[in-house]
Amino acid sequence: MTGLSDSFQRPIDYLRISVTDRCNLRCIYCMPEEGVDLFPRENMLSYEEIYRVAQAAAELGISKLRLTGGEPLVRLGLSRLVAMVAGLDGITDVALTTNGVLLARYAAELKASGLRRVNVSLDSLQKDKFLRITRGQQLEQVLKGIKLAEELGLNPVKINMVVMRGINDDELLDFARKSIYDGWNVRYIELMPFGEQGLKDSKPVPISEIKQRLETLGPLEPAVSSAGAGPAKYFKYHGAKGTIGFISPISEHFCINCNRLRLTADGRLHLCLLGEAAVDLRVPLRSNASLEELKEILKKAVAAKPEKHCLSEGIGPWGEAMAHIGG
Repeated sequence: MTGLSDSFQRPIDYLRISVTDRCNLRCIYCMPEEGVDLFPRENMLSYEEIYRVAQAAAELGISKLRLTGGEPLVRLGLSRLVAMVAGLDGITDVALTTNGVLLARYAAELKASGLRRVNVSLDSLQKDKFLRITRGQQLEQVLKGIKLAEELGLNPVKINMVVMRGINDDELLDFARKSIYDGWNVRYIELMPFGEQGLKDSKPVPISEIKQRLETLGPLEPAVSSAGAGPAKYFKYHGAKGTIGFISPISEHFCINCNRLRLTADGRLHLCLLGEAAVDLRVPLRSNASLEELKEILKKAVAAKPEKHCLSEGIGPWGEAMAHIGG
């Protein structure tokens, strides 16, 4: 392995892999109630094709993988893919981002297959509000999945809350208290403009305001970054069992430290979550490209990685749903 860096001397060691664009929820900031136009099944990468990309990436210095969607647990046999990629030389961390609905069903077999950690997207602790945001009624299943993941040692289990003004920002302190008393590792995420929502329709709450409101419970102390910290800045309340993280892609973007690439379920390698640049990998994969050829494609893609997103200039992924790119 040689290590991989882009033209701005940022080390690239993290690949997020979307295994499906399908989802069993319809979160209001992610997709419309009727869903999105799904990728044709024949365009979806097989687990073997995903493995080949991960293998090429690992040989270039990628050490961390995260499986996303859509909702990754709706794709059958996901534990098989986990076992495949967890066994690659150079891969030190395989994690999962899920909405938690199916987590209790699959957590044990995922752990046994080599999954290290899990992040759960949860935007409300109230049944009625959970229904409004997700258009689903599975809050109890999600909470059960979080508890089981903790018991199985898929730690740190991180709880991702997308904060929306007038919708769930009145629960900021409720989530913060879970970090104090229940050991939750809560991460507050600024609302990002995707698909039909668009920046003009969003109701973002900047991280600076969130932090100010949280400090009504007490001062926040800087905390040591936990495994897979990524772009979050971590804090904790004095004596708290868990942590508080802030992810600010808009108000305080973290592009300068970006270390990741994103592979979509249909084989596009996105160089920036909030940009449109992507490299097709499905065609070379299905043209029997060698491992060395795949590595060359990856190296050229990394060299073209942009310095930062351009939301402030009005340039972004306005026409594409988060479910298509992978969170």
